[in-house]
Amino acid sequence: MGLGKQAKVLSKGQIDAVLSFLSTTRYPERNRLIFLLSTKAGLRAKEIAQLTWWMTNDGTGEIGYEICLQDVASKGTSGRIIPLHADVRAALIDYRNRVIGFAGPFVIGTERGLSTSPQAIVNMFQRWYRHLGFVGCSSHSGRRTFITNAARKISTVGGSLRDVQVLAGHTNLRTTQRYIEQDVDAQRRVVQQM
Repeated sequence: MGLGKQAKVLSKGQIDAVLSFLSTTRYPERNRLIFLLSTKAGLRAKEIAQLTWWMTNDGTGEIGYEICLQDVASKGTSGRIIPLHADVRAALIDYRNRVIGFAGPFVIGTERGLSTSPQAIVNMFQRWYRHLGFVGCSSHSGRRTFITNAARKISTVGGSLRDVQVLAGHTNLRTTQRYIEQDVDAQRRVVQQM
């Protein structure tokens, strides 16, 4: 598989640096939520922009334990159910409680509107990574990080790459495999154990 021009996968240190930086921005709760939706839920920029409260709520109207991402908010027919990481759920609850009169249906809004565009989300990530000096990172870096981390851990919980494919919303397993960052150290260790 060629290396191509894929967005870089974020290290734990980079994730921590972004979260630290976002706490100093004008809208820290919103920006933290956007970042976590990318890195801990694997959402695309379009999916973050199109996410509605209805997709995050349970039957009682409270923030649930999964995102029911509808096709209308995803790429093509890649709607799916994504279990919520505890950090994402906490960020959703915190953001919802802090947003005064979140009358709009969309989770992410702006000063000028009740929703935002996918391009605005892409631009936010670009500004954040540029500010931090992260070369090769883009709005897709969080998604690649999520998919790579899921692929590395899925066998420890009895799952397979097919489960990662479903979480990513890919119709083809080959697409999911292209997202997964290789780990040269793991390759060396497995060969030494053979």
